[in-house]
Amino acid sequence: MAYQKVNADQRAPGHSQYLDNDDLQATALDLEWDMEKELEEPGFDQFQLDSAENQNLENPETADLNLDSIQPATSPKGRFQRLQEESDYVTRYTRSAPKSNPCNFCRLLKILCTATILFILGILIGYYAHKNCPSNATTSGTLDLHLYQEILKTIQAEDIKKSFRNLVQLYKSEDDTEISKKIKSHWTSLGLEDVQFVNYSVLLNLPGPSASSVSLSSSGQCFHPNGQPCSEEARKHSSQDLLYSYAAYSAKGTLEAEVIDVSYGNADDLKRIQKMKNTTNKIALLKLGKLPLLYKLSLLEKAGFGGVLLYIDPCDLPKTANLSYDTFMVSLNPGGDPSTPGYPSVDGSFRQNRSNLTSLLVQPISASLVAKLISSPNSRTKNSVCSPLELPNNDQRIVSMQIQTVTKFKTVTNVVGYLKGLTSPDRYIIVGSHHHTAYSYYGQEWASSTAIITAFIRALMLRVKRGWRPDRTIVFCSWGGTAFGNIGSYEWGEDFRKVLQRNVVAYISLHSPIRGNSSLYSVASPSLQQLVVEKNNFNCSRRAKCQETNVSSVQIEGDADYFINHLGIPTVQFAYEDITALEGPSFLSEALFLKRATKIEEMDPFFHLHETITKLSGEVILQIANEPVLPFNALDIAIEVQNSLKGDQPYTHQLLALASRLRESAELFQSDEMRPANDPKERIPVRVRMLNDILQDMEKSFLVEQVPPGFYRNILYHLDGKTSQFSILLEAWEHCKLLASNETIQEALSEVLNSINSAQVYFKAGLDVFDSVFVGKN
Repeated sequence: MAYQKVNADQRAPGHSQYLDNDDLQATALDLEWDMEKELEEPGFDQFQLDSAENQNLENPETADLNLDSIQPATSPKGRFQRLQEESDYVTRYTRSAPKSNPCNFCRLLKILCTATILFILGILIGYYAHKNCPSNATTSGTLDLHLYQEILKTIQAEDIKKSFRNLVQLYKSEDDTEISKKIKSHWTSLGLEDVQFVNYSVLLNLPGPSASSVSLSSSGQCFHPNGQPCSEEARKHSSQDLLYSYAAYSAKGTLEAEVIDVSYGNADDLKRIQKMKNTTNKIALLKLGKLPLLYKLSLLEKAGFGGVLLYIDPCDLPKTANLSYDTFMVSLNPGGDPSTPGYPSVDGSFRQNRSNLTSLLVQPISASLVAKLISSPNSRTKNSVCSPLELPNNDQRIVSMQIQTVTKFKTVTNVVGYLKGLTSPDRYIIVGSHHHTAYSYYGQEWASSTAIITAFIRALMLRVKRGWRPDRTIVFCSWGGTAFGNIGSYEWGEDFRKVLQRNVVAYISLHSPIRGNSSLYSVASPSLQQLVVEKNNFNCSRRAKCQETNVSSVQIEGDADYFINHLGIPTVQFAYEDITALEGPSFLSEALFLKRATKIEEMDPFFHLHETITKLSGEVILQIANEPVLPFNALDIAIEVQNSLKGDQPYTHQLLALASRLRESAELFQSDEMRPANDPKERIPVRVRMLNDILQDMEKSFLVEQVPPGFYRNILYHLDGKTSQFSILLEAWEHCKLLASNETIQEALSEVLNSINSAQVYFKAGLDVFDSVFVGKN
């Protein structure tokens, strides 16, 4: 898609061809021309200069622009910290009255008659104009919480359930083209503008013609990944499940070697094992969880292992989850098309030969197969205390693993639709879900994701048809290729990187929204956490039973990855989880189980959880899309940085002073600039635009170049909700234990220091620019 500059406002960097609106540009030009003429009126300059003399930076002077007021949301920390208004802060704008001239009675009568006729004519014109035009065609500057609720009340659980079941019927197709067409057709029928396909030809790693196998050398027994013996009957009963129990982009081949239990594969585990055994070309028995899989595989690769048998320990799962015989898929792709790393898969792009992304042979297996390999009958004892699966140190197991996969170029389809903004069409809020991709796992989370985004579009377009529009453009995306490493979203992001870097305000993720039914778990960027808390509390106040708000900035699975880690875009995601799952090891969601539709309906039979997720996400979208000042919190970023430096981490004392200066700058920015901008009486449009530009780019300072595999480049996000320290510093400290060298920790400290300093300079520069504008207007 092509993009061109908005001539009506030189501060707007640009917008896509889907957002072109000549009427809007012309209106903006007229408004600017009218404003210039008003500034040139006699007496206006006098007013501005007189009133400016008594104002300081905390109370900048504003002309009475008669902007519509909007009530800012409150928050525990005071997202827009209010200063005490000076008692003499009163704006006065007086014009000298024109001198009256005596006139005769006839002239007065003529004027009176003319005025009466014009008055009656105006009433008639106004009445019919009001009758013919939609009564709700108002600018979103007047939008308030009541209107948000009016939009969202049309979202019904029963409608989401019907949509979900219709989508489930489509997944049996051999090609995802039918699903993509259905989504596009449905969105178009709802009234969404310019819905289109965006296709990319990408390299996919698919299951081979036959299932992988693991054999015990001592007995010669052969097993499939689910623990069933290798037999023709087993293949017939669960051929698809067996085929899709694999690691995409793993090395392929056969390896016979000793199995070494490495537990979770962290630095301490490997240090302990390497003291006892030679790990060269051995097979690691590895538990999923606690750390990113790609990071653990990189450690095993450096230690010299040749293969990995990957499983989930039943003790890490809720007691109600019986997955002992279930197989799963993982992807070893960090993101995007492996054949075009860092650039989009468009015609003419150079294609690299990358059929595998690791030298390790990686095979996911079920817990039941692990029990057979280590000769353990059960993982749970009679008193319900779970005993983790582990291979005794003195026992030796020789196994042979065989992996067969094929690599092919396939088309991945994204469905993208636009709802153009009214006043800031060049600022985008991206709402992302994902749909089923052929040749991938057969889980049904995508149906929940797609049904929820469709329900919100339906509610939104009902209001749009009555004349309302959001201020900023909302872009709805249904991504393809998510299971293989978020390929669809990565390629689209790389394709339009320059435009997205400049224009995207926030990303709202709807990836896998129903993972349990006991706890609402929210992930948000530090700058958006208070907004999410407000929405959670408001939703809680409408229900009889309220749960503790659980909001954090942690690494998440799904298509938000590119937008967080390569563009530094603030992100929000709501999801329901099981409390026991939250208490267990993180990163278990990297396993994609072959769930059926009934599993989703078992967790949410009446789809009330789906409805709650839709409304919470929708309210956040509406507030970001419509508030004159973006509802982001600069101070919370500085507080998050300070919290990330707490604890017993070594070498961090040198960063605390810099973090303190960052907080001071953020506090000044919040009180001096955000406070007046959020007061309609003080709001100046040019300053609001400058302020929003600063707010939407705050997190970009925290993108670092080099991170361990599987770690976020955006260092504001933690590995899990239990640790608050910077993830790259924790990893560097663990790495230091392995290599007995502090070089890695020094590099990580430098990355963090540069990020904090960059943010400090960013806020300071923003304050300086506002000072210059203020002085220039005086």
